[in-house]
Amino acid sequence: MAIKIFIDQGHNPRGAVNAGAEANGVNEGEVNYNVGIYLAQMLNNDPRFEARTSRISPEQVLGTSNATSLAERVRMANEWPADYFISIHCNSNPNPAVNGTEVYVLELYSQSYVFGEFVLNGVVDYVGTNNNGLRVNSSLFVLRRTNMPSILVELGYLTNYEDAVKLRDRQYDFAYGIYRGILNYFGFEPI
Repeated sequence: MAIKIFIDQGHNPRGAVNAGAEANGVNEGEVNYNVGIYLAQMLNNDPRFEARTSRISPEQVLGTSNATSLAERVRMANEWPADYFISIHCNSNPNPAVNGTEVYVLELYSQSYVFGEFVLNGVVDYVGTNNNGLRVNSSLFVLRRTNMPSILVELGYLTNYEDAVKLRDRQYDFAYGIYRGILNYFGFEPI
């Protein structure tokens, strides 16, 4: 039976509620959407997995507020029900020197923590971003309310020029890095 992975492309399109960050000419909602679609295609082309995404078109808006947008993403994953949940995001910081990839989980040394470690290493190894480590954040709604191991991936910093170029030009590579991390977590060889 296929492993079911729900991919939440964090935020909504530019101009909508919960649209996410924008810097260096790169829009978070667009990056998250594209990386999620690439990742879903990779997983759905691998018979060991079945993937669904929270947004099925670039223009799709989930919810009418930040709260209802987050609740809808969690509802879809829980009702499927998914075996794993990955929320894809881009980061920003007032300091443009801050860069790199990090993964957030609800608690240390959980199944999510181990899963997140593999995904983080997959992205860092394949894309060459800085490894900012695995971080616990118990305030993140999508990690608190999902019923399966869940991680939130911050691919890179839109506010850092080098990261922004990667986020703009290497979206497929970010997705492939996540996919490689998932394969390594399960001990699977690429097909």
